[in-house]
Amino acid sequence: MSVFALQLAQCETHARRMQWAKRELQPAFPLEANKLQALDEATIAIVDQFVSRFAKLQDAMGAKLLPMVLELTKEQGDLDVYLDKLNRLEKIGALPSVDEWLALREMRNAFAHDYPEDSELQAAILNRAFVAADRLLEILQYVKNFATRYDAV
Repeated sequence: MSVFALQLAQCETHARRMQWAKRELQPAFPLEANKLQALDEATIAIVDQFVSRFAKLQDAMGAKLLPMVLELTKEQGDLDVYLDKLNRLEKIGALPSVDEWLALREMRNAFAHDYPEDSELQAAILNRAFVAADRLLEILQYVKNFATRYDAV
């Protein structure tokens, strides 16, 4: 199995576990501050699983999978800056939108900040992530489809 295939498998594991958590949480969404505060411990653990896997998937794709796509395509050029890599990926059709990817990165970064005293803000972030998770999964599939052109999958 190639290094790319191994990294893709790791991303797909994060994706499956995020999808499972999303399915389990579906009845609770959309969240409101009072609903969030009333969640039982088991549901909070599933929320944590969702948040963790969303962040891990976004990280794994951004830090490893997407740069590997550039290696697969043997793209030339000095691409030391992350934004330059993203722009090249969009240009060659491996990433649907740099702006969309950066918005998903912002969503992931929002998880890094804990706002225990602000349930309204927590609920708003989770509601946005709940919707954004589907797009993150679509982009993973998009990248996978692109990579099949290079027999990497």
